[in-house]
Amino acid sequence: MNPGTAGEADTTAAKVQQLLLLLADPRVQKSLDEQVKSAPKGAEETQEAPISSYWSARLTAIREHLIALLVTLPDLPNQFERATGMVSADLGTSGRIKMFLLVLGFLVSGISTEWLFRRATQGPTGRIERCPMETVNDRLYALAARLALAVGRLVAFAVGSIGAFLAFGWPPLLREIVSGYLIAILAIRAVMIVGRLMLSPNAARFRVIPMDEAAARFWFIRVTVFVAWFAFGYVLVGLAQTLEYSLEARQLIAYTLGLGLLAMALEAVWRRPVAAIASTEAAADNRRLGDTTRNTLLSVAIVLLWILWVLRAMPSFWLLLIMMVLPLANAGLDRAIENLLRPPGSLQPATSSHNVVTIGLERGLRALLIIGGAAVLAWGWGIDLIHLTSQDTLLARLVHGALSAVIILLIADVVWHTASAAIDSKLTEAGDLGQPNTDEARRRARTRTLLPIFRNVLFVVVIAVAVMMALAAMGVEIGPLIAGASVVGVAIGFGAQTFVRDVIAGMFYLVDDAFRVGEYIQSGNYKGTVEGFIIRSIKLRHHRGPIYTVPFGLLGAVQNQSRDWVIDKMTIGVTYDSDVERARKLIKQIGQQLAQNPEYAPLIIKPLKMQGIEQFGDFAVQIRTKMMTVPGEQFVIRRKALAMIKKAFDENRIKFAFPTVQVAGERGPTEVAAAQQGLTQTQPTAA
Repeated sequence: MNPGTAGEADTTAAKVQQLLLLLADPRVQKSLDEQVKSAPKGAEETQEAPISSYWSARLTAIREHLIALLVTLPDLPNQFERATGMVSADLGTSGRIKMFLLVLGFLVSGISTEWLFRRATQGPTGRIERCPMETVNDRLYALAARLALAVGRLVAFAVGSIGAFLAFGWPPLLREIVSGYLIAILAIRAVMIVGRLMLSPNAARFRVIPMDEAAARFWFIRVTVFVAWFAFGYVLVGLAQTLEYSLEARQLIAYTLGLGLLAMALEAVWRRPVAAIASTEAAADNRRLGDTTRNTLLSVAIVLLWILWVLRAMPSFWLLLIMMVLPLANAGLDRAIENLLRPPGSLQPATSSHNVVTIGLERGLRALLIIGGAAVLAWGWGIDLIHLTSQDTLLARLVHGALSAVIILLIADVVWHTASAAIDSKLTEAGDLGQPNTDEARRRARTRTLLPIFRNVLFVVVIAVAVMMALAAMGVEIGPLIAGASVVGVAIGFGAQTFVRDVIAGMFYLVDDAFRVGEYIQSGNYKGTVEGFIIRSIKLRHHRGPIYTVPFGLLGAVQNQSRDWVIDKMTIGVTYDSDVERARKLIKQIGQQLAQNPEYAPLIIKPLKMQGIEQFGDFAVQIRTKMMTVPGEQFVIRRKALAMIKKAFDENRIKFAFPTVQVAGERGPTEVAAAQQGLTQTQPTAA
């Protein structure tokens, strides 16, 4: 080494060390900060560029991009010839026949390994094909087993082909080409596994997404061809860079291959199978018009996607793609879940209104889809969420808070809909009271009464907690909000004492089990069947139709006429010359006949019988009857019993008493007739 050069290096190192020490001095740092703050800002810092300048720059970039593509187009044959020469030169050093045999060998190795796996798993495959698909567990087991076997076949092919590929030496360029297309083949086969699992074109009993045979085969073929075209095209564009194609040439190749994807998508939209047309001509015309409109809108959106991709408007491209794919994926998942969880022995998908598991899976997967779509959209827009949330800037805090708030709201949505489905399921079970006056019937009636109120309270709690947590995640101080809400609540409480009284009274009525939904109650001037509750009032349906909405605070003492049993007593007047003992036996026989009647037997607790003579009236012997029935059913049985008593008394010459006037004395027929006519006029006429 030259001594002069070494001395200069030592001097430079010493100066650098002095500069670092000087910059580390706090006084120097403070002085530099003040100079930076006092320095005049440039025009580009003091004034933001207008929006028109942004769009002008975007349009200029698009124009330059299109011009570059047009300029590169004539040079494509030359670049293709150069790439062909590179491949030929690489093959020439190793022998084309040898390379062909190597490629054929590793493909045969993969296929042979897969064939051996198929032979070894013939028994399990046959058992799976014959397994029942009645219950949910049967379906899940069959699908999991089919998926495991399909993945095993793919792994066997991959092990055989990749193992053979690694066993031989390959020229560098050919190694990259062969490995790229091998990965594409594996990706295509993986997509085919998912397609066979979801659509099952050749075995309808294993189909996850419900559709007919033609539709399943149609979509399986289109999706497979679409993915194969995309996978091989993606590898081809990547190899073009290895073969030293220019950027514009690679883009031209990609856009040309994209035209193929565009054509496939349009063909699938316009030729997709549709459900059967409605029977009437008007309905058929409306259906065809709707299908045409839908297909046109989808076609416009697909063409717009390709145009945005060519123009490199990637933020708009990813936004439109997510908006198109997310609803389709959500609808497919919903149909698949309802089909898998359908009731045993049913061919129709399960109705998700009262299925807790179905609702939980649907809402949970929907939340995951939304989060995944947001992540893909952020990736397409070039936003690194992990890096952004780790920063301590205003934008980072806003993004982190917004993401946390969205996740919290999605979780709250899952919790609420799952809980609501569970409550609806319990209400459906409690709708059938079964045998009246049993512990089970009373338990179900109480369930129908309390669960709607619990659902309303749960909704308020979930919304309040979710909103508070979302605000806290976005950086809002919720402590003052809670304190302010408490103060406002106290003020409202003083001003709404009646409301508070109604709410508290309702709580105690429910705790005391004073009434339930479906029971007939009376309170003061209000009476009717309980139809439902809200937080402060009860709805009563009068037996003549009107409905009362009565605050709990105004109910007071409640008379419940629908609990346990009811005793119905009737008074019947017979003449003094009637055989009372005979009447007693007849009434007893009628009570036994009613108790043995299948229509009335479940409603009668104690049969009709005569208690005895109530009193001797002016013109009749008053006899009292009694029976015990199910609450609310005494009216039906009473009407039937009175009709039977009338018929039995007439047949046995037992007369019903009614008031008459007897005129005594030595009067002629004219006076007697006049007296009888006067009595008739004083009697009330029948309504």
